[in-house]
Amino acid sequence: MKNLFIILSILFLASCQKEEKKESLYPETTLSAEEKQLQLGQEIFDGKGMCYSCHKPDQKVIGPSIIQIAKIYKEKNGDIKLFLKEKSKPIVDPSQYSVMKTNFAITKTFSEEELKALEAYFYSHLKDK
Repeated sequence: MKNLFIILSILFLASCQKEEKKESLYPETTLSAEEKQLQLGQEIFDGKGMCYSCHKPDQKVIGPSIIQIAKIYKEKNGDIKLFLKEKSKPIVDPSQYSVMKTNFAITKTFSEEELKALEAYFYSHLKDK
């Protein structure tokens, strides 16, 4: 009985020791500021911005493709953020302006950080081409 008590006491003390921190097989990766911005831009595009419903990366659906938008805004030195705030005229496809106009109720609520992220997400598609 005494031996059983000693064994249980040792086991109890061993279980109370601090648990060593184990290294993960998949260490956390930290994203750069640019990667975080692109991630936020994509989240807005696919989420609350609902941009995906009219725009696809490389094909015209209802609105022009992301690549076409980014290319034209870059060539004409336009400001996507101002357009999304409805403070500049459309330069990509003015004939579709009335369709886009209904979405300004959403895009006008975006913070400056969200607008910059969305713009960066659009321009990131030019790097692939």
